[in-house]
Amino acid sequence: MTKAQGCVLCEGPGGRLVFEGAKLRVIHAQEEGFPAFYRVVWRDHAPEFSDLDAADRTLCMEAVTVLEQCLREHLAPAKINLAALGNMVAHLHWHVIARFAEDSHFPGSVWAPVQRERNAAQEAGIAARLPEMEAAMIARLVNRSF
Repeated sequence: MTKAQGCVLCEGPGGRLVFEGAKLRVIHAQEEGFPAFYRVVWRDHAPEFSDLDAADRTLCMEAVTVLEQCLREHLAPAKINLAALGNMVAHLHWHVIARFAEDSHFPGSVWAPVQRERNAAQEAGIAARLPEMEAAMIARLVNRSF
């Protein structure tokens, strides 16, 4: 596995590990106020999506799609946000975030200014549904060569 010294995603999982395959892992990010915030993290250190060959790019996006589908099916969010910024951590990873109309930043991004107070009851309700959603996600990921 290719690693870069000082890269937080090379040196650790980057959050609570949900799934780990040969090429990528899925983590649940501990982002306060956003209980359904996940990342697909490429195992080898690659700064940009175009650093992957065509087969690996397809594989990576299939994993992102599995996460999106599971979040939609189990949580019924208003929107799914996908992002691969890499400005702060130059290691290929995709943010896959279920968004809800009542969340503190909606309709802005999770990095935008706060729009309203956080709803602790709503966040707890979403968090309570994550184990079932993650079990379905893992089942789909295990059946592929991720």
